[in-house]
This record gives sequence, structure tokens and C-alpha cells, in this order.
Amino acid sequence: MKRLLLLLACCLAPYFSLAQEDTLHFARLDSALVGYMAGIERLETDAKADECDFLIGSAADSVVRRHIALFLYDAYKDSRLMGDEAVAIYLYDTYFASGKIPMRSEFDRMEADIFATFNRATLLGRKAPRVSLLNPCGRKVEIPEAGSLAILYFYDTGCGKCRVQSAFLPGVLQDVGFPVRFYAVYCGTDKAAWRKFRRTFRVRNPRVGVVHLWDPRLESDYLKAYGVISTPRLYVALEDGEIVGRRLEVESLQEILAAIRQARL
Repeated sequence: MKRLLLLLACCLAPYFSLAQEDTLHFARLDSALVGYMAGIERLETDAKADECDFLIGSAADSVVRRHIALFLYDAYKDSRLMGDEAVAIYLYDTYFASGKIPMRSEFDRMEADIFATFNRATLLGRKAPRVSLLNPCGRKVEIPEAGSLAILYFYDTGCGKCRVQSAFLPGVLQDVGFPVRFYAVYCGTDKAAWRKFRRTFRVRNPRVGVVHLWDPRLESDYLKAYGVISTPRLYVALEDGEIVGRRLEVESLQEILAAIRQARL
């Protein structure tokens, strides 16, 4: 792997000494960066962060250095590969929040700060935040419960994508072969709509305990804790609280549950 990285570095070297911003040159640089990122895609998060440091530090020109840092931040922030958000947050903390490299604008810096704030607590490997929400009887329940594998599903009845996911989730949960707590957290305030959802969302797998919760007054700060800027949001946490799946789609939830099952055979 290191040999591949060195070869890719040699491909990037001609661009590190650019003296001014040139559209054609930066297009070529971006293409080279895409190739470099593909080469390190399978590395662990910390190793990816180290490679980003190498790329940024290899640029002698401040304009080129800033361009590389912004390109890497954008790419990892919007990456579809679970876990890459941690690299984006590392880049924000190390280069942009610290003032070493300026963002494109103050608005972009504020947006990056919000992204980091709403994602920092639920990165892969972190302990799932404990929050107290209300069950249908109005009693406070702290989740996720210690000692139970947890799936946390944040949804809204007025969200079209949530309705699609909610239609498929019972089928996924029906196939789970080990004990799971499924926390369905309603992010709205319409009590009648919530009641209707609870009546229609049925899981008949005895291994899956479905717990319906909400926080209409937002007293628990769960939106910030779990980065619920929009819905739906799906997380998986092991019995010790370690987050092993975040911002999942139904298909990726199935893959994680299958991997957990395989590991326990």
C-alpha cells in the first residue's frame, strides 16, 4: 500500500508548486486527488487523516495547500463510505477551526462548524449518547439501554423517505436472530400522527423489542446528540454502547445486522 501511495504522491508533485490559481491545473490536480483517495479508501480513519496531512503539507504554495485541504474536506464530508465523516471533522479541527487555512467564506466556516458539532458525538467507535425521552405513557426512558444491542431510528411521519423506510424496516427486523432493542424516536409533535404510526408499525419477532419514544419539547437535546438535522436517521450500537453503524439506509442496516450475526456464530 505504501508503494502505491508514493507513486500517487509523485503524480501529485507537479501541482504542489503552483504559484497561482489556474482552472486547468486545478482540474488536473482534482483528478489526481480523486485517484489518491481511491488508493487509500480501505485504510482506517486515522491512516486516512495522516495521508491528508501528508498531501496538505506537501504543497509549498498556500493557494494550492488551501485548495487541497478544501477538496479533501468536501470529499470526506460528502462521502458515502460510512466513517469518512471522521476524516472531515479531523480536517476541520486541524486546519480550518484552528485558523491555519481559511474556509471559502464565513458562511462555509459556520456550516462546517455545524457539521462537526452535529456529527462529532456519533462517529464510529464512539459510545452512543445517552438521552432521556418520553414513552407513550409520558414516562422518561433513557436510551440506549446498557447491555442491549440497540438500533436507533429517528423519523417523522411527514417525511416521505421516512415512510418508505418505515415500510421496509419491519421486514428487516423480522429476520433478526438475536436480542435487539429497536428505539423508534418520533421527531415530530403531532400526537395523533405518532399514535397512528405506533398502531401500524408492527414487528412480530420476539427477539426484537420495539420502544416508541418522543420529545416534543426538545428537552433532551437528542437532535444535537445524534445529529438529527434531517430525517430519517439510523444508528446501530453494540451492548457496550459502541456505535458500529451510523446514518444508515435500510440496505446497509441489513448488512450490519448480518455481519453481527456472522460474528456471533
